[in-house]
Amino acid sequence: MPRVALVYSLDDAAGRGAAEKLLEPIQGEPCSAPMAATCVRLPDLEAVLAGYRGETVEMEYLDESLAAFSPEAYIVLSRHASTSGKPTLSLHYPGNPGPQAQLGGRPRELAYTWPRLLSLLAKTYHEEAARLGLLERYSFSLEATHHGPTSLRRPIIFIEIGSTENEWRDERAQEAMAAAVRRTLQLLAERGEEALPTGCRIAVGVGGTHYPEKHTRLLLERKFCYSHIFAKYVLSDLDEDVLAQAVDKSKDPVEGFVVLKVPGRVRKLIEAYAARRGLEVWRNP
Repeated sequence: MPRVALVYSLDDAAGRGAAEKLLEPIQGEPCSAPMAATCVRLPDLEAVLAGYRGETVEMEYLDESLAAFSPEAYIVLSRHASTSGKPTLSLHYPGNPGPQAQLGGRPRELAYTWPRLLSLLAKTYHEEAARLGLLERYSFSLEATHHGPTSLRRPIIFIEIGSTENEWRDERAQEAMAAAVRRTLQLLAERGEEALPTGCRIAVGVGGTHYPEKHTRLLLERKFCYSHIFAKYVLSDLDEDVLAQAVDKSKDPVEGFVVLKVPGRVRKLIEAYAARRGLEVWRNP
């Protein structure tokens, strides 16, 4: 059975382009899945690649559509849109920490996470972007948790190219994404979970901007592998239920919270919750 299901929207130039480049050196086998417009099994990567119509943030149907393949996780090949227009390569988990759900998913619901898989994929994406000379133009970052889908029963990671049509159609950026995904899956197929990082602390991130520079650096330095990351603009919405989801919906057992500069109320909330759960709190590591 496939270890990972790769999914994308045929209406998304970045995801579609990366999917096409992913397939170029690989021998795939046609398959079918309910609701999917395209489906290719990738035996050598222990994966399936499925394309759908519509927005990736609305893909609450993936469990049903890909049930026959029983994947352990989903990786979504996607564009990233931002009003800044800044060229960006990024990764994140979906989820709505607050009462709003303007871009899919349910309010106050977080998706399942896989911190060590995100870490491996992020470091590989960074390496491929450097190899292709993209880091001279693109910034590279984790993103804070945002948008849908939120109700799937398996971990889901978005890997993205942003932030405008020019970047979405950039073939070198698409190649970096495709190569990162291909290398990550090859390692998993060859070594299983032994391919995933060891020695990093599994953490929930709290504080920082939407593009959390410090959390990104701590991941690339192999110090922390992240479950959800909560940016400063959602901190007023945090409560114990949201913190519990960030901890309990992680495939890798969470060891604690990486807390940057946050309001006193939030710091006390996290410290009290961590104490009850026997978790660490690392302040400005």
